[in-house]
Amino acid sequence: MKRNEKKKLVSLVMIIALMLSLLTACGQSASTDSQGKAKAINLKLAHFFPATHPAETDLIQPWAQAIEEATEGRIKITSYPGNTLLQADTVYDGVINGIADMGLSCFSYNRGNFPVLEVFELPGIEYVNSKAASHTAWEGIQQLNPQEVQDTKLMMVFTTGPGDLYTKVPVRNLDDLQGLEIRATGLSAKTLEVLGATPVAMAQSEAYEALSKGVVKGNLGPDEVLLGWKQAEVTQYLTKTPFLYNTLFYITMNLDKWEALSPQDQETIERINDKFFTEVAINLWDKQNEEALAYAVEEKGMEIIELSPEEQDKWIRMVEPVQNNFIAQMNQKGLKGEEILATVKNLASKYNKEFE
Repeated sequence: MKRNEKKKLVSLVMIIALMLSLLTACGQSASTDSQGKAKAINLKLAHFFPATHPAETDLIQPWAQAIEEATEGRIKITSYPGNTLLQADTVYDGVINGIADMGLSCFSYNRGNFPVLEVFELPGIEYVNSKAASHTAWEGIQQLNPQEVQDTKLMMVFTTGPGDLYTKVPVRNLDDLQGLEIRATGLSAKTLEVLGATPVAMAQSEAYEALSKGVVKGNLGPDEVLLGWKQAEVTQYLTKTPFLYNTLFYITMNLDKWEALSPQDQETIERINDKFFTEVAINLWDKQNEEALAYAVEEKGMEIIELSPEEQDKWIRMVEPVQNNFIAQMNQKGLKGEEILATVKNLASKYNKEFE
């Protein structure tokens, strides 16, 4: 081999070696730090609750901290509460599109996008508390495995549990409800309409003033708003209606971000999810509801009205068309509406007995 050819060959080898070295270094810098340790994966979580709400202080923050510690700092979650990253009704799509890596919101804020999951908010299914409702929803989703939630990785779901009617005039029977203006949205509005009330759509933040001015005569929702939104100041009666209301929340994660995690970290996160679901999430609204009800009765003198068993049966029969409509919609989609509803009713019965 000629001398010039040897020099060219040596130069080529050196260039290749340098390129390989740079590629290795770049690969290392993308995934490791200067000590060769794995860099942290920083995940953004969006939700609409205020920074002071128990959903943030009692659930999201401790849950995120537990994940960071259990993964030895490999995964860090930064929460963006109070609509600072995404509005409540854009959280799910925002997670899909990568605006946020994770999100907490309500399925009902995107009504129509989660048709199967509406079964967990149907009237006529009684829940004794949010523990029973949350277990029913989480196990029900595992069994039904609806296509509508396959585009993200669900971390957990949990609920408000049963809601009540709180009103400015007493509602002791169905006759008292006829024509009464009640603040409600979505499926709750349809339910009240079937019962003969006049639903008025508005945000929860607008309800206090509307009740104060008599624009509406009542509200349907979880008892926690009596204290959290001070609605016990502008209502005098609470009619127990554990078969009319339930709202389903979710925490979910971008599917690509989830699948990019190591199997070890995935397993760790799911273990922590299970722990926080059973120890924290399912208790959030029971605790708030109990505190708010005590405040309403003891400090504001609110009267609690219990419907007789016969009256409850009458109301439940009246809302059957809402359930029948759900079944028909499922059947139109090629799904088995009656089986879906029966699954949820059976789970509700099971968990009501466990947590009563």
